[in-house]
Amino acid sequence: MLDMIGVGPFITLPLMLAAMGGPQAMLGWVLGAGLALCDGLVWAELGAAMPEAGGSYAFLRHIYSGRDGKSAVGKFLAFLFLFQLMFSAPLSVASGCIGLGQYATYLWPALARHTAAHTVRIGGYSIGASVGPATAVAIAAVIIAVLLLYRGLASLRVIAGAMWCTVMGLIAWILVAGLQHGSLRQAFTFARGAFALTPGFFAGLGSAMLIATYDYWGYYNVAFLGGEVKDAARNVPRAILISIVLVAALYLAMNVSVLSVLPWQHLAGAGYVNDRRAVIAAFMQTAYGPGVGHLLGEVAAVLVMVTAFASVFALLLGYSRIPYAAARDGNFFAMFGRVHRRGFPHVSLLALGAMAACFCFFSLADVIAALVVLRILLQFLMQHIGVIYLRRTQPEMKRPFCIWLYPLPPLLAIAGFLFVVMSRQNFLRQVTGAAVIVTLGTVAYVLRESRSQTME
Repeated sequence: MLDMIGVGPFITLPLMLAAMGGPQAMLGWVLGAGLALCDGLVWAELGAAMPEAGGSYAFLRHIYSGRDGKSAVGKFLAFLFLFQLMFSAPLSVASGCIGLGQYATYLWPALARHTAAHTVRIGGYSIGASVGPATAVAIAAVIIAVLLLYRGLASLRVIAGAMWCTVMGLIAWILVAGLQHGSLRQAFTFARGAFALTPGFFAGLGSAMLIATYDYWGYYNVAFLGGEVKDAARNVPRAILISIVLVAALYLAMNVSVLSVLPWQHLAGAGYVNDRRAVIAAFMQTAYGPGVGHLLGEVAAVLVMVTAFASVFALLLGYSRIPYAAARDGNFFAMFGRVHRRGFPHVSLLALGAMAACFCFFSLADVIAALVVLRILLQFLMQHIGVIYLRRTQPEMKRPFCIWLYPLPPLLAIAGFLFVVMSRQNFLRQVTGAAVIVTLGTVAYVLRESRSQTME
Protein backbone atom coordinates (compact mmCIF):
# COMPACT_ATOMS: atom_id res chain seq x y z
CA MET A 1 0.00 0.00 0.00
CA LEU A 2 2.90 2.35 0.76
CA ASP A 3 4.27 1.76 -2.75
CA MET A 4 0.84 2.43 -4.27
CA ILE A 5 -0.14 5.57 -2.37
CA GLY A 6 2.48 8.15 -3.25
CA VAL A 7 1.81 11.63 -4.53
CA GLY A 8 -0.37 10.40 -7.43
CA PRO A 9 -3.88 10.67 -5.95
CA PHE A 10 -3.14 14.20 -4.69
CA ILE A 11 -2.22 15.58 -8.12
CA THR A 12 -4.22 13.62 -10.69
CA LEU A 13 -7.87 14.25 -9.76
CA PRO A 14 -8.10 17.42 -11.91
CA LEU A 15 -6.61 15.51 -14.85
CA MET A 16 -9.26 12.79 -14.52
CA LEU A 17 -12.12 15.30 -14.25
CA ALA A 18 -10.84 17.16 -17.32
CA ALA A 19 -10.57 13.88 -19.26
CA MET A 20 -14.24 12.96 -18.74
CA GLY A 21 -15.75 16.38 -18.03
CA GLY A 22 -17.34 15.63 -14.68
CA PRO A 23 -17.58 13.32 -11.66
CA GLN A 24 -18.29 10.39 -13.96
CA ALA A 25 -14.47 10.27 -14.02
CA MET A 26 -14.84 8.09 -10.92
CA LEU A 27 -15.82 5.35 -13.35
CA GLY A 28 -12.16 5.47 -14.37
CA TRP A 29 -11.19 4.68 -10.77
CA VAL A 30 -13.59 1.72 -10.63
CA LEU A 31 -12.57 0.21 -13.97
CA GLY A 32 -8.92 1.00 -13.19
CA ALA A 33 -9.25 -1.02 -9.99
CA GLY A 34 -10.69 -3.94 -11.97
CA LEU A 35 -7.80 -3.71 -14.43
CA ALA A 36 -5.31 -3.58 -11.55
CA LEU A 37 -6.92 -6.67 -10.01
CA CYS A 38 -6.64 -8.64 -13.28
CA ASP A 39 -3.03 -7.54 -13.63
CA GLY A 40 -2.38 -8.29 -9.96
CA LEU A 41 -3.51 -11.89 -10.41
CA VAL A 42 -0.85 -12.31 -13.13
CA TRP A 43 1.80 -10.85 -10.83
CA ALA A 44 0.56 -13.08 -7.99
CA GLU A 45 0.96 -16.29 -10.01
CA LEU A 46 4.40 -15.35 -11.35
CA GLY A 47 5.62 -13.94 -8.03
CA ALA A 48 4.58 -17.05 -6.11
CA ALA A 49 6.06 -19.41 -8.72
CA MET A 50 9.35 -17.49 -9.08
CA PRO A 51 10.03 -15.77 -5.74
CA GLU A 52 13.37 -14.18 -6.56
CA ALA A 53 14.85 -10.71 -6.78
CA GLY A 54 14.28 -8.85 -10.02
CA GLY A 55 10.55 -9.21 -10.64
CA SER A 56 9.83 -8.65 -14.32
CA TYR A 57 13.51 -9.06 -15.22
CA ALA A 58 13.50 -12.60 -13.81
CA PHE A 59 10.01 -13.44 -15.10
CA LEU A 60 10.68 -12.43 -18.71
CA ARG A 61 14.03 -14.19 -18.81
CA HIS A 62 12.57 -17.43 -17.48
CA ILE A 63 9.35 -17.42 -19.51
CA TYR A 64 10.87 -16.74 -22.91
CA SER A 65 14.12 -18.72 -22.54
CA GLY A 66 12.32 -21.98 -23.32
CA ARG A 67 12.11 -25.21 -21.41
CA ASP A 68 15.86 -25.76 -21.71
CA GLY A 69 16.67 -22.16 -20.81
CA LYS A 70 18.81 -21.63 -23.92
CA SER A 71 16.60 -19.40 -26.06
CA ALA A 72 18.07 -15.92 -26.60
CA VAL A 73 14.58 -14.37 -26.67
CA GLY A 74 14.33 -14.39 -22.89
CA LYS A 75 17.70 -12.69 -22.49
CA PHE A 76 16.77 -10.06 -25.07
CA LEU A 77 13.39 -9.23 -23.51
CA ALA A 78 14.94 -9.03 -20.05
CA PHE A 79 17.52 -6.58 -21.45
CA LEU A 80 14.77 -4.59 -23.17
CA PHE A 81 12.91 -4.33 -19.85
CA LEU A 82 16.05 -2.91 -18.23
CA PHE A 83 16.60 -0.53 -21.14
CA GLN A 84 13.07 0.91 -20.97
CA LEU A 85 13.49 1.23 -17.21
CA MET A 86 16.17 3.84 -17.89
CA PHE A 87 13.33 5.97 -19.33
CA SER A 88 10.26 4.91 -17.34
CA ALA A 89 11.96 5.15 -13.93
CA PRO A 90 13.01 8.81 -14.45
CA LEU A 91 9.52 9.58 -15.77
CA SER A 92 8.06 8.19 -12.55
CA VAL A 93 10.48 10.27 -10.46
CA ALA A 94 9.74 13.39 -12.54
CA SER A 95 5.98 13.03 -12.03
CA GLY A 96 6.45 13.26 -8.27
CA CYS A 97 8.76 16.27 -8.61
CA ILE A 98 6.34 18.09 -10.94
CA GLY A 99 3.56 17.50 -8.41
CA LEU A 100 5.79 18.85 -5.64
CA GLY A 101 6.44 21.96 -7.75
CA GLN A 102 2.70 22.47 -8.30
CA TYR A 103 1.96 22.43 -4.57
CA ALA A 104 4.88 24.79 -3.94
CA THR A 105 3.02 27.41 -6.00
CA TYR A 106 0.22 27.35 -3.42
CA LEU A 107 2.68 28.29 -0.66
CA TRP A 108 4.52 30.80 -2.83
CA PRO A 109 2.21 32.10 -5.60
CA ALA A 110 5.10 33.99 -7.19
CA LEU A 111 6.50 30.63 -8.35
CA ALA A 112 3.59 30.31 -10.78
CA ARG A 113 4.46 33.59 -12.48
CA HIS A 114 7.00 34.14 -15.20
CA THR A 115 6.51 30.60 -16.48
CA ALA A 116 7.08 30.24 -20.21
CA ALA A 117 5.06 27.49 -21.89
CA HIS A 118 6.36 26.02 -25.12
CA THR A 119 5.27 23.37 -27.58
CA VAL A 120 8.04 21.00 -28.60
CA ARG A 121 7.40 19.52 -32.04
CA ILE A 122 9.03 16.25 -33.04
CA GLY A 123 8.01 15.19 -36.51
CA GLY A 124 4.22 15.37 -36.63
CA TYR A 125 3.81 15.26 -32.86
CA SER A 126 3.85 17.98 -30.21
CA ILE A 127 4.68 17.87 -26.49
CA GLY A 128 3.96 20.59 -23.93
CA ALA A 129 6.97 21.94 -22.04
CA SER A 130 7.38 24.74 -19.53
CA VAL A 131 10.25 26.70 -18.02
CA GLY A 132 9.81 28.73 -14.85
CA PRO A 133 10.30 28.85 -11.08
CA ALA A 134 8.03 25.83 -10.47
CA THR A 135 10.13 23.83 -12.92
CA ALA A 136 13.24 24.88 -11.00
CA VAL A 137 11.64 23.62 -7.76
CA ALA A 138 10.93 20.25 -9.39
CA ILE A 139 14.51 19.92 -10.63
CA ALA A 140 15.83 21.02 -7.23
CA ALA A 141 13.86 18.17 -5.62
CA VAL A 142 15.65 15.69 -7.90
CA ILE A 143 19.05 17.19 -7.10
CA ILE A 144 18.46 17.19 -3.33
CA ALA A 145 17.28 13.56 -3.39
CA VAL A 146 20.37 12.53 -5.39
CA LEU A 147 22.67 14.43 -3.00
CA LEU A 148 21.08 12.76 0.02
CA LEU A 149 21.46 9.34 -1.58
CA TYR A 150 25.00 10.25 -2.62
CA ARG A 151 25.86 10.54 1.05
CA GLY A 152 25.05 6.88 1.42
CA LEU A 153 21.69 7.20 3.18
CA ALA A 154 20.55 3.77 2.06
CA SER A 155 18.13 2.95 4.89
CA LEU A 156 14.47 3.46 4.08
CA ARG A 157 13.07 2.40 7.45
CA VAL A 158 12.64 5.88 8.93
CA ILE A 159 11.58 7.61 5.71
CA ALA A 160 9.15 4.80 4.84
CA GLY A 161 7.53 5.01 8.27
CA ALA A 162 7.28 8.80 8.12
CA MET A 163 5.85 8.68 4.60
CA TRP A 164 3.25 6.08 5.63
CA CYS A 165 2.10 8.14 8.63
CA THR A 166 1.97 11.34 6.52
CA VAL A 167 -0.01 9.77 3.68
CA MET A 168 -2.52 7.91 5.83
CA GLY A 169 -2.93 10.90 8.15
CA LEU A 170 -3.58 13.21 5.19
CA ILE A 171 -6.13 10.79 3.66
CA ALA A 172 -7.92 10.46 7.03
CA TRP A 173 -8.01 14.27 7.32
CA ILE A 174 -9.48 14.57 3.80
CA LEU A 175 -12.21 12.04 4.61
CA VAL A 176 -13.12 13.73 7.91
CA ALA A 177 -13.18 17.21 6.31
CA GLY A 178 -15.45 15.92 3.54
CA LEU A 179 -17.86 14.37 6.04
CA GLN A 180 -17.99 17.55 8.12
CA HIS A 181 -18.16 20.20 5.41
CA GLY A 182 -19.15 18.48 2.18
CA SER A 183 -22.34 17.63 0.32
CA LEU A 184 -22.63 14.12 -1.07
CA ARG A 185 -25.22 15.34 -3.55
CA GLN A 186 -22.73 17.81 -5.02
CA ALA A 187 -20.17 15.02 -5.53
CA PHE A 188 -22.60 13.19 -7.80
CA THR A 189 -24.00 16.12 -9.76
CA PHE A 190 -23.50 14.96 -13.33
CA ALA A 191 -23.72 17.12 -16.42
CA ARG A 192 -26.40 16.32 -18.99
CA GLY A 193 -25.31 13.46 -21.24
CA ALA A 194 -22.45 12.52 -18.92
CA PHE A 195 -22.91 8.82 -19.67
CA ALA A 196 -23.81 9.07 -23.35
CA LEU A 197 -21.77 6.37 -25.10
CA THR A 198 -20.18 8.63 -27.68
CA PRO A 199 -16.65 8.36 -29.11
CA GLY A 200 -15.69 11.27 -26.85
CA PHE A 201 -16.93 9.35 -23.80
CA PHE A 202 -14.72 6.34 -24.57
CA ALA A 203 -11.72 8.55 -25.38
CA GLY A 204 -12.19 10.31 -22.03
CA LEU A 205 -12.64 6.99 -20.25
CA GLY A 206 -9.39 5.72 -21.75
CA SER A 207 -7.56 8.83 -20.50
CA ALA A 208 -9.14 8.50 -17.04
CA MET A 209 -8.19 4.82 -16.82
CA LEU A 210 -4.63 5.67 -17.87
CA ILE A 211 -4.36 8.10 -14.95
CA ALA A 212 -5.97 5.58 -12.57
CA THR A 213 -3.49 2.95 -13.75
CA TYR A 214 -0.66 5.33 -12.83
CA ASP A 215 -2.16 5.90 -9.38
CA TYR A 216 -2.77 2.21 -8.64
CA TRP A 217 0.66 0.96 -9.71
CA GLY A 218 2.99 -0.21 -6.97
CA TYR A 219 1.10 -3.32 -5.81
CA TYR A 220 3.57 -5.46 -7.76
CA ASN A 221 6.73 -4.11 -6.10
CA VAL A 222 6.67 -6.94 -3.57
CA ALA A 223 7.42 -9.31 -6.49
CA PHE A 224 10.74 -7.49 -7.05
CA LEU A 225 11.72 -8.52 -3.51
CA GLY A 226 10.36 -12.06 -3.76
CA GLY A 227 13.63 -13.64 -2.65
CA GLU A 228 13.44 -11.78 0.67
CA VAL A 229 9.74 -12.36 1.46
CA LYS A 230 8.99 -14.93 4.12
CA ASP A 231 6.69 -17.68 2.75
CA ALA A 232 6.55 -15.87 -0.61
CA ALA A 233 4.21 -18.46 -2.15
CA ARG A 234 1.54 -17.39 0.33
CA ASN A 235 2.38 -13.78 1.17
CA VAL A 236 3.20 -12.33 -2.27
CA PRO A 237 -0.31 -13.02 -3.70
CA ARG A 238 -1.98 -11.83 -0.49
CA ALA A 239 0.05 -8.62 -0.37
CA ILE A 240 -0.80 -7.81 -4.01
CA LEU A 241 -4.52 -8.56 -3.95
CA ILE A 242 -5.38 -7.17 -0.51
CA SER A 243 -3.50 -3.92 -1.18
CA ILE A 244 -5.37 -3.37 -4.47
CA VAL A 245 -8.77 -3.74 -2.80
CA LEU A 246 -7.93 -1.49 0.17
CA VAL A 247 -6.29 1.24 -1.90
CA ALA A 248 -9.17 1.26 -4.40
CA ALA A 249 -11.60 1.83 -1.52
CA LEU A 250 -9.44 4.66 -0.13
CA TYR A 251 -9.11 6.36 -3.52
CA LEU A 252 -12.84 6.29 -4.21
CA ALA A 253 -13.70 7.59 -0.74
CA MET A 254 -11.09 10.35 -1.01
CA ASN A 255 -12.31 11.52 -4.41
CA VAL A 256 -15.94 11.60 -3.27
CA SER A 257 -14.84 13.63 -0.24
CA VAL A 258 -12.96 16.18 -2.37
CA LEU A 259 -15.82 16.58 -4.86
CA SER A 260 -18.34 16.99 -2.05
CA VAL A 261 -16.52 20.22 -1.10
CA LEU A 262 -14.94 21.46 -4.35
CA PRO A 263 -17.37 21.73 -7.30
CA TRP A 264 -16.05 19.59 -10.13
CA GLN A 265 -16.59 22.47 -12.57
CA HIS A 266 -13.73 24.33 -10.86
CA LEU A 267 -11.33 21.47 -11.44
CA ALA A 268 -12.41 20.46 -14.94
CA GLY A 269 -12.86 23.90 -16.50
CA ALA A 270 -10.40 26.34 -18.00
CA GLY A 271 -10.37 28.62 -14.95
CA TYR A 272 -9.26 28.02 -11.38
CA VAL A 273 -5.72 27.10 -12.38
CA ASN A 274 -4.46 27.42 -8.81
CA ASP A 275 -7.08 24.95 -7.55
CA ARG A 276 -6.01 22.43 -10.17
CA ARG A 277 -2.33 22.77 -9.30
CA ALA A 278 -2.84 22.13 -5.57
CA VAL A 279 -6.24 20.47 -5.35
CA ILE A 280 -5.91 19.18 -1.77
CA ALA A 281 -4.79 22.58 -0.47
CA ALA A 282 -7.72 24.23 -2.29
CA PHE A 283 -10.03 21.56 -0.81
CA MET A 284 -8.93 22.38 2.74
CA GLN A 285 -9.26 26.13 2.17
CA THR A 286 -12.81 25.73 0.81
CA ALA A 287 -13.85 23.25 3.51
CA TYR A 288 -12.76 25.40 6.46
CA GLY A 289 -13.50 28.82 4.96
CA PRO A 290 -11.47 32.07 4.87
CA GLY A 291 -8.73 32.64 7.39
CA VAL A 292 -8.15 29.30 9.06
CA GLY A 293 -8.94 27.55 5.77
CA HIS A 294 -5.96 29.17 4.05
CA LEU A 295 -3.68 28.19 6.94
CA LEU A 296 -4.90 24.58 6.85
CA GLY A 297 -4.51 24.59 3.08
CA GLU A 298 -0.86 25.53 3.55
CA VAL A 299 -0.43 22.71 6.05
CA ALA A 300 -1.97 20.26 3.56
CA ALA A 301 0.31 21.57 0.80
CA VAL A 302 3.36 20.96 2.99
CA LEU A 303 2.19 17.42 3.78
CA VAL A 304 1.72 16.63 0.08
CA MET A 305 5.17 18.06 -0.69
CA VAL A 306 6.72 15.91 2.06
CA THR A 307 4.94 12.88 0.63
CA ALA A 308 6.12 13.73 -2.89
CA PHE A 309 9.73 14.13 -1.84
CA ALA A 310 9.72 10.93 0.21
CA SER A 311 8.29 9.12 -2.81
CA VAL A 312 11.00 10.56 -5.08
CA PHE A 313 13.70 9.59 -2.59
CA ALA A 314 12.39 6.02 -2.35
CA LEU A 315 11.98 5.66 -6.12
CA LEU A 316 15.53 6.82 -6.86
CA LEU A 317 16.91 4.53 -4.18
CA GLY A 318 15.05 1.48 -5.43
CA TYR A 319 15.34 2.04 -9.18
CA SER A 320 19.08 2.80 -9.06
CA ARG A 321 19.71 -0.72 -7.74
CA ILE A 322 18.06 -2.52 -10.68
CA PRO A 323 20.50 -1.56 -13.51
CA TYR A 324 23.33 -1.98 -11.00
CA ALA A 325 22.31 -5.53 -10.07
CA ALA A 326 21.85 -6.51 -13.73
CA ALA A 327 25.24 -5.02 -14.67
CA ARG A 328 26.93 -6.93 -11.85
CA ASP A 329 25.37 -10.11 -13.25
CA GLY A 330 26.75 -9.31 -16.70
CA ASN A 331 23.30 -8.65 -18.22
CA PHE A 332 23.52 -4.85 -18.63
CA PHE A 333 26.11 -2.20 -19.43
CA ALA A 334 29.15 -2.67 -17.19
CA MET A 335 29.39 1.03 -16.26
CA PHE A 336 26.15 0.77 -14.26
CA GLY A 337 27.81 -1.82 -12.03
CA ARG A 338 30.33 0.69 -10.65
CA VAL A 339 30.16 1.34 -6.91
CA HIS A 340 31.13 4.52 -5.09
CA ARG A 341 33.66 4.25 -2.27
CA ARG A 342 30.75 4.72 0.15
CA GLY A 343 29.12 1.58 -1.19
CA PHE A 344 26.27 2.69 -3.49
CA PRO A 345 25.85 2.51 -7.32
CA HIS A 346 26.65 6.12 -8.15
CA VAL A 347 26.66 5.81 -11.97
CA SER A 348 23.17 4.32 -11.99
CA LEU A 349 21.93 6.93 -9.50
CA LEU A 350 23.38 9.87 -11.42
CA ALA A 351 22.07 8.63 -14.78
CA LEU A 352 18.51 8.20 -13.50
CA GLY A 353 18.65 11.54 -11.65
CA ALA A 354 19.88 13.42 -14.72
CA MET A 355 17.13 12.01 -16.93
CA ALA A 356 14.48 12.73 -14.28
CA ALA A 357 15.63 16.37 -14.15
CA CYS A 358 15.23 16.62 -17.95
CA PHE A 359 11.68 15.19 -17.81
CA CYS A 360 10.69 17.85 -15.23
CA PHE A 361 10.39 20.35 -18.09
CA PHE A 362 7.37 18.53 -19.53
CA SER A 363 3.73 18.69 -18.44
CA LEU A 364 2.43 16.30 -15.79
CA ALA A 365 -0.15 14.85 -18.20
CA ASP A 366 2.48 14.09 -20.86
CA VAL A 367 4.89 12.57 -18.34
CA ILE A 368 2.20 10.26 -16.91
CA ALA A 369 0.98 9.22 -20.37
CA ALA A 370 4.51 8.42 -21.57
CA LEU A 371 5.26 6.46 -18.40
CA VAL A 372 2.09 4.36 -18.46
CA VAL A 373 2.19 3.56 -22.19
CA LEU A 374 5.87 2.62 -22.04
CA ARG A 375 5.36 0.26 -19.10
CA ILE A 376 2.26 -1.31 -20.65
CA LEU A 377 3.88 -2.04 -24.01
CA LEU A 378 7.35 -3.09 -22.82
CA GLN A 379 6.58 -4.82 -19.54
CA PHE A 380 2.99 -5.64 -18.67
CA LEU A 381 1.73 -6.99 -21.99
CA MET A 382 4.82 -9.19 -22.29
CA GLN A 383 4.02 -10.66 -18.87
CA HIS A 384 0.34 -11.25 -19.64
CA ILE A 385 1.16 -13.01 -22.89
CA GLY A 386 4.00 -14.75 -21.08
CA VAL A 387 1.87 -16.23 -18.29
CA ILE A 388 -0.40 -17.83 -20.92
CA TYR A 389 2.63 -19.02 -22.90
CA LEU A 390 4.19 -20.48 -19.74
CA ARG A 391 1.01 -22.41 -18.94
CA ARG A 392 1.23 -24.03 -22.37
CA THR A 393 4.96 -24.72 -22.49
CA GLN A 394 5.57 -25.67 -18.86
CA PRO A 395 2.30 -27.07 -17.46
CA GLU A 396 4.24 -29.16 -14.93
CA MET A 397 5.78 -26.07 -13.31
CA LYS A 398 4.93 -25.72 -9.62
CA ARG A 399 2.43 -22.90 -9.13
CA PRO A 400 1.63 -22.28 -5.44
CA PHE A 401 -0.93 -19.67 -6.52
CA CYS A 402 -3.00 -20.04 -9.68
CA ILE A 403 -4.84 -17.19 -11.37
CA TRP A 404 -8.50 -17.21 -10.46
CA LEU A 405 -10.87 -17.92 -13.37
CA TYR A 406 -7.90 -18.47 -15.71
CA PRO A 407 -7.52 -17.43 -18.54
CA LEU A 408 -10.00 -14.55 -18.11
CA PRO A 409 -7.83 -12.19 -15.96
CA PRO A 410 -4.80 -12.07 -18.32
CA LEU A 411 -7.07 -11.77 -21.36
CA LEU A 412 -9.10 -8.99 -19.73
CA ALA A 413 -5.88 -7.26 -18.66
CA ILE A 414 -4.53 -7.39 -22.22
CA ALA A 415 -7.80 -5.99 -23.60
CA GLY A 416 -7.96 -3.33 -20.87
CA PHE A 417 -4.39 -2.14 -21.34
CA LEU A 418 -4.78 -2.00 -25.12
CA PHE A 419 -7.93 0.08 -24.62
CA VAL A 420 -6.03 2.45 -22.31
CA VAL A 421 -3.24 2.83 -24.87
CA MET A 422 -5.31 3.13 -28.07
CA SER A 423 -8.60 4.78 -27.08
CA ARG A 424 -7.14 8.23 -26.39
CA GLN A 425 -6.61 11.05 -28.85
CA ASN A 426 -3.05 11.36 -30.10
CA PHE A 427 -2.16 7.96 -28.63
CA LEU A 428 0.32 7.44 -31.47
CA ARG A 429 2.59 10.00 -29.83
CA GLN A 430 3.39 7.70 -26.91
CA VAL A 431 3.34 4.55 -29.05
CA THR A 432 5.88 6.12 -31.40
CA GLY A 433 8.06 6.98 -28.42
CA ALA A 434 7.88 3.38 -27.21
CA ALA A 435 8.80 2.15 -30.70
CA VAL A 436 11.84 4.43 -30.71
CA ILE A 437 12.97 3.02 -27.35
CA VAL A 438 12.49 -0.55 -28.62
CA THR A 439 14.61 0.28 -31.66
CA LEU A 440 17.35 1.88 -29.59
CA GLY A 441 17.25 -0.99 -27.10
CA THR A 442 17.51 -3.57 -29.87
CA VAL A 443 20.51 -1.79 -31.41
CA ALA A 444 22.17 -1.52 -27.99
CA TYR A 445 21.57 -5.22 -27.31
CA VAL A 446 22.99 -6.32 -30.68
CA LEU A 447 26.08 -4.12 -30.28
CA ARG A 448 26.62 -5.32 -26.74
CA GLU A 449 26.27 -8.99 -27.68
CA SER A 450 28.60 -8.54 -30.67
CA ARG A 451 31.21 -6.93 -28.46
CA SER A 452 30.89 -9.70 -25.87
CA GLN A 453 31.39 -12.40 -28.53
CA THR A 454 34.38 -10.53 -29.97
CA MET A 455 36.02 -10.30 -26.55
CA GLU A 456 35.48 -14.02 -26.01
